Formats: sequence, C-alpha cells, structure tokens
Amino acid sequence: MEAEDRFARFGLIEWWEQARLSAARVAVIGAGALGNEVIKNLALLGVGRLVVVDLDAVETSNLSRAVLFRASDAGKPKAGVAVGAARAIYPALLGVGLARDVVHGIGMGLFRWAEVVVGALDNREARLTVNRLCYRVGTPWIDGAIETLSGVARVFVPPDGACYECTMSERDWELLAQRHSCSLLNRTLTAFGNVPTTPTTASVIAGIQCQEAVKLLHRRPSALAGGGFIFDGLEHGSYVVSYGRHPECLSHEPMERVIDTNGSVATVTGREALGWARSALGPRAKLVFPRELLHALECPSCGASEQVLRPLQSVTEDEARCRACGARRAPQLFHSLDGSEDFLELSLAALGVPPWDIVIGALDDRICGFELDGDRREVLGPCAEETGGGR
Repeated sequence: MEAEDRFARFGLIEWWEQARLSAARVAVIGAGALGNEVIKNLALLGVGRLVVVDLDAVETSNLSRAVLFRASDAGKPKAGVAVGAARAIYPALLGVGLARDVVHGIGMGLFRWAEVVVGALDNREARLTVNRLCYRVGTPWIDGAIETLSGVARVFVPPDGACYECTMSERDWELLAQRHSCSLLNRTLTAFGNVPTTPTTASVIAGIQCQEAVKLLHRRPSALAGGGFIFDGLEHGSYVVSYGRHPECLSHEPMERVIDTNGSVATVTGREALGWARSALGPRAKLVFPRELLHALECPSCGASEQVLRPLQSVTEDEARCRACGARRAPQLFHSLDGSEDFLELSLAALGVPPWDIVIGALDDRICGFELDGDRREVLGPCAEETGGGR
C-alpha cells in the first residue's frame, strides 16, 4: 500500500491516472536553476523514468538557485547529481544523467523514446536543436526560460501549430549568429549562460511546465499548445499568448516512418547506412544526418589540410587555427552521403554521429529514418528497463 498512499491525494483528481505517470518517459534538457525545479517536481509527481541532459558541472554559485545541489557536489556533473537527488525524493524513479551537449552529443533516439521533453535551457542554439529533433520524431516539448524576476513557459506539439523556430524573431537569429564565426565555427563566449535568475522565478515557470507535462502524459490537451505563458514577477502580471505557424519554417519536416536497425554507431559504416536508405527508398536515395558534420579543415594560407570528422558545433574557432602557420582554416562540411565519399568505410561514430541517433534516408520529398537502437541500452542505463507503455 506504500506506493498507493504516497500518491493518494493525486487520486482525488477525477482524471488522474498515477499508473500513467509511473510508466512515463520524460527527458529534461538542462539541470540549472529551472531544470532543478522541473526535476524536483517530476520526482514528487511520481514520474517513472527520467533522463537528464546537461554538459556542465555544479558550481558554488548554483547553490542559491538549485534545490537539488549541495556544497559537496561542486565539480560533479549536474545531470548525474540532479538524478541522484531526484531518486532520493522518489526512490522508485529510474533515472540517468547524461553529461553531454544536446546540440551535438545527443542522438535523436532519445527524443523518440521520450513521451515529453522539457527544456530548461539558457541559449537559442540548444532550443533550436531540441525543437528540430522533437519535430522530426513527433514528440511534444515544453520550453522554459527565466531572467531576473520574469519568465516564459511554452508548449510545442508536433506536427500541428507553431514550433519554437516559428516564434524566432530577427533579433533571435542575430543573437544566435553571435555564437558562430563567419566560418560557422563556435566562438568562445563566456558571457552566454550567465543570466541573472532567482529560485522563485524558476519555481513559477517550472510549475507551469510540469503542469502542462502532466496533461500531455495523461493524453489531455495542453492549454498552451502552440503558445506561451508570460510571467512578470516584478509587477506580478501574467498573460497567455498564441503563436502562428510560419509557412516557411524548416522544422516542420517529419519522417514518414522510422525503422529500428539494431545497429550501433560504433559498428555501422557509412556505406551500410547508405544501403539502408537505398533499400527503403530506391537507388538514388541519400543518407542525411540531423546535424552538419565537419570533414576537414583546410588552410587557405599554407594549403595544409586536416581531416577532422566531428560535428561542426563541437569545433571552436580557436581549434580551427592552422597548426603550421596560425591562419584561420576553412571548414569543409557534409551533412549527407551519396556514395561518392572516400570515407564510407568508417563507422558512423568515426564520422561524428552521436550514440542512438537516427540517420535519415531522403529521396525527393520522401524521408525515412533509421534508428541506431543498438546504442539504446547504453544511453538509457536503468531507464531502458520497460515497465509498459511502449518504447
């Protein structure tokens, strides 16, 4: 009776089904001030399986805004610490923390696995990445942002309605461009992410995010789908907005189907994956990757060339300096394979593809996904144990 007693008050809500939450699969991207509140709420609600993604480590300055961190956690990965604290709140929770950059280190398979993705991010590039991956696989996601005493919670439900990219203004695109040099490589910008926030504002926005997550997990409509809740903590005003879908938005391109391959990025070669695409779609099909990959860096000054094979977003402008003459090298990019490449025998991992990704076969306007689900258990850890409810 312990589990039933724990959630007895929730059961008084007419439409509440605790079994749905116990079997739920939720991914939280970001474990800072806002992410801490989201994760804490999900644990209190009894969510069964939780994956937390955050690249950073706990710092002392986090302690005034992050309920799950302690002074002894300084230097430890935020994602793992947050999951451990969530399990202390709700011991039945199955959780894993991934200390990776969501922009280039997380495969699309995680976004297909999750029933709901909750974003607690501090930059536009990460939000845009999450948005595009969620819309590819049809997973709803809930964005949150806080600054000083204000914040916003937004819900995006594919395939209909507005997505995050539809809401981006010219100023948003300008700020996003500031993160990259003219050669598209990452600049070192220490100011990004250092936004003044308070734990009280994080509590408000995370509460709205988790409330909408509960509705979606119960298969109930979200009142914020395609819109947002705007909160002004200084004057305590709030209002709801609706967003229109942009007709030329690049994020609205779902796959017609996803095929499980049981393959791993460590063993499947580019040639083999290209063969999947052509078997499914025809001999002219290409293999397309969800992100830009860097083939080589070429120096226009001394002519030196270095094969790199990494996601473009993981390479900084400083790394691109020529080791021979110090000049800025130009990136040679690829995001698809057509069979003419001289590196087709390399594994997908060697090409820069993250574990448990979904590579895409494309022919004309047809798009088919191939999931590298052989990496699934490695990425999910204890969350790979199924307790019902699908993938």
